[in-house]
Amino acid sequence: MTATNDGVSLDELCIDTIRTLSMDAVQKANSGHPGTPMALAPVAYTLFTRAMRHNPADPQWPDRDRFVLSAGHASMLLYASLYLTGYDLSLEDIKNFRQLHSKTPGHPEYGEVPGVEVTTGPLGQGISHAVGFALAERMLAERFNRDQHEVVNHFTYVIASEGDMEEGISGEASSLAGHLGLGKLIVFFDRNHISIEGDTVIAFTEDTPLRYAAYGWDVQDIGEDVSIARLEEAIATAQGVTDRPSLIMMRTHIAFGAPTKQDTAAAHGSPLGEEEIRAAKRFYKFPSEEPFFVPPQALEHGRRTLERGAAQQHEWRERFERYRADFPDSAAEFERVVARTRPAGWADDLPSYPASDKGEATRKSSERVIQWAAQKLPMLVGGSADLAPSTLTLIDQAGSVDLHSYTGRNLHFGIREHAMGAVVNGLNLHYLRAYGATFLTFSDYMKGSIRLAALMRLPSIFVFTHDSIGLGEDGPTHQPIEQLAHLRATPNLSVIRPADANETALAWRHAIDSTDHPVALILSRQSMPTLDPARIPADAVERGAYVLADKRSAEGGPDVILIATGSELQIAVAAAEVLEQEGIAARVVSMPCEDHFAAQAAEYRDQVLPPAIRARVSVEAAATFGWHRWVGDRGETVGMEGFGASAPAAELYAHFGITAEAVAAAARRSLERARSN
Repeated sequence: MTATNDGVSLDELCIDTIRTLSMDAVQKANSGHPGTPMALAPVAYTLFTRAMRHNPADPQWPDRDRFVLSAGHASMLLYASLYLTGYDLSLEDIKNFRQLHSKTPGHPEYGEVPGVEVTTGPLGQGISHAVGFALAERMLAERFNRDQHEVVNHFTYVIASEGDMEEGISGEASSLAGHLGLGKLIVFFDRNHISIEGDTVIAFTEDTPLRYAAYGWDVQDIGEDVSIARLEEAIATAQGVTDRPSLIMMRTHIAFGAPTKQDTAAAHGSPLGEEEIRAAKRFYKFPSEEPFFVPPQALEHGRRTLERGAAQQHEWRERFERYRADFPDSAAEFERVVARTRPAGWADDLPSYPASDKGEATRKSSERVIQWAAQKLPMLVGGSADLAPSTLTLIDQAGSVDLHSYTGRNLHFGIREHAMGAVVNGLNLHYLRAYGATFLTFSDYMKGSIRLAALMRLPSIFVFTHDSIGLGEDGPTHQPIEQLAHLRATPNLSVIRPADANETALAWRHAIDSTDHPVALILSRQSMPTLDPARIPADAVERGAYVLADKRSAEGGPDVILIATGSELQIAVAAAEVLEQEGIAARVVSMPCEDHFAAQAAEYRDQVLPPAIRARVSVEAAATFGWHRWVGDRGETVGMEGFGASAPAAELYAHFGITAEAVAAAARRSLERARSN
């Protein structure tokens, strides 16, 4: 390897450039984490210039290797590596680290800059999403590869910190990865013994490699030797282990080369200071102490990755064209899957169900719609957290994904809701259309992953059944109360609570058609009547709310509006009948998706909820938080003000006052207030 005038090799100069850019960017921003990028620069450099198959000129090449910086606080490690190897990231972007509208936010964000495969930062999420990547790679390989034709064959590389390993989600996901034998997943575990509060010995003394060996991973410990040669050797060994994921443990030194801050917590989350940076640059024998100086020979050397990547992609493209010649239909399907498009007219025969007083639970309606959708969309896959018999989310006769067997479509996440959310996101990032299911109350375990899906604008589908006190005897531990309000407060997440089989079909159609937001489907355990499909607009879910029934007073309009979702819609309908007998005209509004209704033009919202009708009542067997937006200062909310109880569903609804009579009484009170003001 050619050396510089100071005897530093070009490889070392590139590694030191990653370090110095990281130090300088954090210093200029007066915010960030410089120490970890300084320690891990050799690992990132080896991956991006030696080990990984990727093309910076085409970051969306389908069969590229994926890189996930689970230690997202070390974002400058990734940004400097992307810049050095030729991704669409400029030196000016590096200088604008952590600034408004920059392409280099404080933690890596999917969609902000090419080369960032997933949003990371919340510790444990990156490695857990990467399990979804690795699983998707194996599932796609099983579906599309043929003898002598490999069009899917790539690795997922991860850099994870001690903080990642301390978070419970990483343990759940890593356990699942070991169970499934995901041999294309290679994780570098950086043990630098430093956290914000000091040496990790104060809280973290476990033998992590031993734990991962117990999970079924192949484990290597390369100690403090993070030379390129040793890293390449470890990577080659991991690549050769095809039946297990791999963990490569390293003992690094945070802020390597900083004379007073190396191996200290002071280098973790704060700028080093200008004098410390100059001293570190002198330690590296870096050719300049000028901030953001990039040696031309280092940039030229790093950018050779463009040549290598273009050749690798060209070789894959030639293989794919041979594949297309022999398997034209499979090649066309592969391209459609990669483009994330659905077959034209896929939902033209959306299921429709006749009116029925008996009806069924919306979880059962969902099961029927899933079977219909699965026939239309071969890439629809999903599973539950050990609750498939209750959530009713199995795809019939589609087989299961299991150890080294990836042809099935049913995923068994085990009792791992936290990991399930992240893995579902990873599958959706990696071309599949994936859903995960559990009880609504356990969405609490998944909130971090759901939030990331919304932040990344992923079309992940989260199926939550047993949506209210209507689940009955399991009692308050399992009866969701605050979860709907919590989910609805999440930006860019569509929370859909259908009221019958027909609204459920529309909800699934919307979820599958979604391209820029996740969807939470909120489904009941108990049965509810099936509405007349003629009364439900085709765009009911997209609009968010519609008028289901409308009575007219002598003055020509309704006296009061009853707004309900899910299983409580039938209660609102019954309450309207009670009021009609008293000469009070009620409009019943079904609001399957409050988020969508809020996004409608004011004209449509006023058509459904006329401002002149101030007497309003909301009905939902959950916390009433948020409903005052729609019922106003003269309205009433009928719902839950505390936790549930253990009893049959009908008794609970009566006990907590969520009945037609209670709704009618609330309507009278609201009407009286509206008329007196």
